[in-house]
Amino acid sequence: MKQEEISQLSLEDLKDRLNSSTEQMEKLIMTHKVSYLENPLQIRNLRKTIARLNTELTKRSSQA
Repeated sequence: MKQEEISQLSLEDLKDRLNSSTEQMEKLIMTHKVSYLENPLQIRNLRKTIARLNTELTKRSSQA
């Protein structure tokens, strides 16, 4: 997800996406520990998306 897309989401959508992305990341990491993923870069991309979502949430909370 790109920053432009994230900035257009509502606050509830941000929280929902963050929760689902975190769950997905946990599943990917567990799968990767058991047997290697075809594309381990998925973990890195998902981690960056989670960081972008957290940054946007922090930015919005500091503005309010």
